[in-house]
Amino acid sequence: MITSMTSELVYLTLSALLAGSLWIPFVIGQGGDPKGHTDFTRPPDITQLRPWVQRSFRAHQNAIETTLPFAIVVLVAHVAGLSNSVTGTAAAVFFWTRLVHAAGMISGLAIFPIRPIIFSVSYACTVVIAVMVLLGSLGQHAHVEGA
Repeated sequence: MITSMTSELVYLTLSALLAGSLWIPFVIGQGGDPKGHTDFTRPPDITQLRPWVQRSFRAHQNAIETTLPFAIVVLVAHVAGLSNSVTGTAAAVFFWTRLVHAAGMISGLAIFPIRPIIFSVSYACTVVIAVMVLLGSLGQHAHVEGA
């Protein structure tokens, strides 16, 4: 029974669900491709698919690649008992920027320089949580050594 979850864990769960679901637009686009790429025994040449389908493939890859480090730092923070307004805000911003990034990538609306800015903001959220964990660890070591 789940008694309570920190906001960081809630946004981690939402981020994992988002990253894990972004294969759906790619499969829909691949299956509906007018060139008939419906044989799932071998993946089609991605460059031969429609542009939005290519972008959906890249959006899925990008989400998986960014969610893994985010998940690690959120879980380390949780195990360390670290949850505050900074880490909670960083987790929320991470999720919402990843959602905007995926929608913008697949639709083609998030073009340069918008897409790299959105990506950088989500990466900064991971770094913020990691820094909070490391600062908390340094403070803990200083307290233990000074005891």
